[in-house]
Amino acid sequence: MNERATFGAELRRRRKAAGLSLTELAVRTHYSKGYLSKVETGLSAPNPALAALCETELGAEGALKPLLPGEPVRRRTRPDVRPSGLPPATPSFTGRTAELRAIRTALEADGGVCVVSGMGGVGKTELAVRCAHRLESGFADGCLFVDLRDESGESAAVHDRLLRVLGVPADRIPADPADRAALYRSRLRGRSVLLVLDNAVNAAQVRPLLPAEPKCRVLITSRSRLSALDDAAHISLDMLPLDAAVGLFTTVTGVPSSAAVTRVVQRCARLPLAIRIAAARLRAHPSWDVAELERRLADETARLGELDDGERSLAVAFRLSVKQLSAAEARLFGLLTVHPGTDVDIHTASALSALSFRETDRLLDRLHEAHLLTQPESDRYGFHDLLRAFATEFVLTDAEDGMKAFGRLAAFAVRTAAQADKELTPHRFVPEIVFDPGIPEPARLDDGEMAMSWFRAEWPGLVALCRTAHERGEYDRCWQLAFFLRDYFFVAKLWDPWLETHRWARASAEAVGDRWALATTTANLGVAHVDRGDLDEASACYGEALALFRQIGDGHGETTTLAHSGWAEHYRGNHDDALRDLRQAHAAYVRDGNRRNAAITDRGIALVLTALGQPVEAATLAAETLAVFDELGLDLDAAMALNCMGWAWFHTERHDQAASAYRAAADRAEACGSRYETARAYVGLGNVAAAEGSTELAADLWNRADEVHPDLDEVMVGESRARGGATA
Repeated sequence: MNERATFGAELRRRRKAAGLSLTELAVRTHYSKGYLSKVETGLSAPNPALAALCETELGAEGALKPLLPGEPVRRRTRPDVRPSGLPPATPSFTGRTAELRAIRTALEADGGVCVVSGMGGVGKTELAVRCAHRLESGFADGCLFVDLRDESGESAAVHDRLLRVLGVPADRIPADPADRAALYRSRLRGRSVLLVLDNAVNAAQVRPLLPAEPKCRVLITSRSRLSALDDAAHISLDMLPLDAAVGLFTTVTGVPSSAAVTRVVQRCARLPLAIRIAAARLRAHPSWDVAELERRLADETARLGELDDGERSLAVAFRLSVKQLSAAEARLFGLLTVHPGTDVDIHTASALSALSFRETDRLLDRLHEAHLLTQPESDRYGFHDLLRAFATEFVLTDAEDGMKAFGRLAAFAVRTAAQADKELTPHRFVPEIVFDPGIPEPARLDDGEMAMSWFRAEWPGLVALCRTAHERGEYDRCWQLAFFLRDYFFVAKLWDPWLETHRWARASAEAVGDRWALATTTANLGVAHVDRGDLDEASACYGEALALFRQIGDGHGETTTLAHSGWAEHYRGNHDDALRDLRQAHAAYVRDGNRRNAAITDRGIALVLTALGQPVEAATLAAETLAVFDELGLDLDAAMALNCMGWAWFHTERHDQAASAYRAAADRAEACGSRYETARAYVGLGNVAAAEGSTELAADLWNRADEVHPDLDEVMVGESRARGGATA
């Protein structure tokens, strides 16, 4: 009987004596059932690792190793070689102190597996190598470094590489993948090794490489978060802090810190690889200075091309991440660049991609998992600046798909903004707008508070979308978006975007020859100018809008513009003209049964009457409007009516009634989110306190108003004029 048969026979005898089947022994030793069967029958040669495992599992210490064919019996606690395969650490490393500490803590804990993930170019490998160099001396049996980037995902080839490094002769490495994995684990048993797995693709690639030995530790880097590694500590790398980014650039280039250097690293989005490439390009061109480098990086469309030093390319780094995506994931990644805003919610992304909400949510999660999207809030996703440029240039390759996506996006934005605007101003006149059947219904907004929250989150993106709609020739969607943004801008007093969107909208209405849209947009532009105190610009807009409404025979538009013009005349100090225009508009609203607009106009008349020295009549009229607004559920208009009442009572020197109205106005304005009307109420309360000689209380109330909404315009807000007089 040969040595193989002797070993195999003894193994089979002891296995059966222990009551174990081949399958059960295979599970315990991590060797395949087929290989164990061949060992028992003498068809395959056993190895020392198998002998050691079987002795342990069968309680037969020292019984099998002496039977190994041609193997001397020996004990050892360390491998024949002490590997140290770490790449050199870069001397220009900056920042990441907190991350280094977190990695050390993770590797000192039980389990000892740490995943460092982040987008391409963020410095994962650099960080892992630096940390491994610092920790290497604490591992008696050395450090193994494996770059998994070029591996197909099969662990057998990686096991082969690792076993060779661990000193296993090539002819002793099993061909069977399971046998190879078992030998790898046994080779590490009882040893203290730091294993660095760089550029892991997914958790499935990593799992077979994790040692079973508790004294070993594993540090993994990946472009994906590897969330499926449940027992690992996860550290996500973000951009460098600005001071560390500047420090990296100055360390590599030797140039001193300056404002220009700060701008360069900001152009590089504080991404370490981009900063290093930019620094290398500066060093390679002695005739350049930092200003020239900044100039070259200023053009967003050419920036990726500039961030290429011949050997390193940011675009190539990003392409490796995109290469791992499915076709559906890559398509959505490209289409997201169609949205001009900084981030999107899931509903918007669903409309953009023409996919279901559930499928879109899944794809967005995958893109976030791959560090290709950020997640500023639980239901919102955004782009890193340089990744957006990359996706626009290299991923969004189907121009027709992108064009259709923008059309869906703009239509969905109008549809959702219309729903939100209806919650803010339910009685506002709205034109009929037609949407294609494929445009999804927006998420429900059940009340004004939800609508305000939606507008607060979305308005920057909607403004960018409005501009892009005009630039792309989606003229109807441009003016429609501006139309539905107006009331939110009025409440929030966002005058600059209000003016911008309505200028684009007016140009768009002219481009399609829609005279009603042109007249309405021009009138709303006038409201923005009035609200900001630009009365001459407002009057010019009202004159143009009034002529257009008369040309098309729109009586409602004519009446509304006349009322707006009356407000402007009041702020100019032309109170008699204002009273004439407002009363004419009021009569038309009453005739048409438009109670909301009639009450708003009455509120304006009350302000004019106060200015004309009839404050009692004004207070009575304002109280009547309050009843209408309460009945219609118009909280902001009610707050404005209460402020109007406070202003009128203040002029009668009935301070108790004025203060009561202002306090009620502050409560109502705070409840509906109007900081402007809240501040106006506090200024009014301060004026009352000052009139009663309570200077400290007055100062406190005015300070409170300034904290809520500073610099209320004295032209627009009578209370601010009165405050100025009280403090003069």
